[in-house]
Amino acid sequence: MADETIVVGIDIGTTKVCTLVARVEGGNNLRILGVGIEPSQGIRKGTIVDLQAASQAIARSIEKAERTSGMEITSALVSLAGSHVSSVNSRGVVGISGRVIDQEDVFRALDAAQAVAIPHNREIIHVIQRNFVVDGQDGIHMPIGMHGYRLEVEAHIITASASTIENLRQCVQASGVEVVQFVLNPLASAEVVLSDTERQMGVVVCDIGGGTTDMAIYIDGDIWHTMVLGIGGNHITSDIAHGLRLSISQAEEVKKQYGHAIQREVGENETFSTRIFGEDHPVEVRRRDLAMIIEARVEEIFDLILQEIKRSGYDGLLPAGMVLTGGSSQLSGIRTLASEVLGLPVRVARPENLVGLTDQLHSPAYSTSVGLLNWAMMMSEAAPSVGHRPRKKGGSVWGDQFINFLKRLLP
Repeated sequence: MADETIVVGIDIGTTKVCTLVARVEGGNNLRILGVGIEPSQGIRKGTIVDLQAASQAIARSIEKAERTSGMEITSALVSLAGSHVSSVNSRGVVGISGRVIDQEDVFRALDAAQAVAIPHNREIIHVIQRNFVVDGQDGIHMPIGMHGYRLEVEAHIITASASTIENLRQCVQASGVEVVQFVLNPLASAEVVLSDTERQMGVVVCDIGGGTTDMAIYIDGDIWHTMVLGIGGNHITSDIAHGLRLSISQAEEVKKQYGHAIQREVGENETFSTRIFGEDHPVEVRRRDLAMIIEARVEEIFDLILQEIKRSGYDGLLPAGMVLTGGSSQLSGIRTLASEVLGLPVRVARPENLVGLTDQLHSPAYSTSVGLLNWAMMMSEAAPSVGHRPRKKGGSVWGDQFINFLKRLLP
């Protein structure tokens, strides 16, 4: 069993920190061995606002996962979100001089694509190839083995605030865990919730968490656009707390138990009782009033998403519509409202086909957490040392499986 692959993902969200330990079985199946779920502290809208509180929450989550798995965690993939994340499309061109294109040339082209003007306070998180052009012939997915004189690559480059990244890394390292790589939330979620057909046809994956809404657009099997909006389920909870004069914890409970995203679908006479500020006894509240508050905010979230899809220029290229995931996607009626606002087919997705300690993980709230494990599995297949590889300018071959891995990302 010494050669078994163990993968670890730490999903650091605004609402929760989830550490998962899994063993790769039979090539591409994951068995969950350890789970550590802890309420988040010191994190707002995906960024660290209290270093000490965040470090402690992460440490507790890691400790729980170590206890349930019986293993010591030394390195992990870590999720990333926050409105500081931005993306840009870029092209890289290299000369080949009429010989067969090899992996080295692909790396040179991707390195050339990275030579864009990035401010000193930004850090590159992902460089993802979209497609290649060989001597003017475009639409090539993998040029290795072809003859040519000129190789171009279209790349999607995702950057984040360097200081935010460093703070996150510091919080994780405080628990003695090395960050192998940061992975953007919607890219991790997509590994779990998207089908190959949806990726090819054109689809938006939208992960609505507590503090952020993360989205990625896939067309022809590749990532074309990514975006993080600093708005999420916590804003809905906050609206309920203000509108009904409740504490935040009560508002969250009411949202989960009685919330609905479409006011007209709630019966006129439906009520629930809760204790509001200034009252000695529980008060009856109309469920329609609650739905009205929720609908206004959810509609705003999808309006912002629609604006972003239109701004990207890919709004007419999404026949597969939207795949919704994340904790807030569990809200009753949210799928119907999303479809009405966006004018697209919408489905809600969650992690499937899990084995091991999976009781809590069959929920859209854990798509990113499980997606990190899939991402780590792809990396380990491509090269055991891929996570520890410095960004290279030329260099060694990582093995045949790397070609498939490169289809998804280059760290």
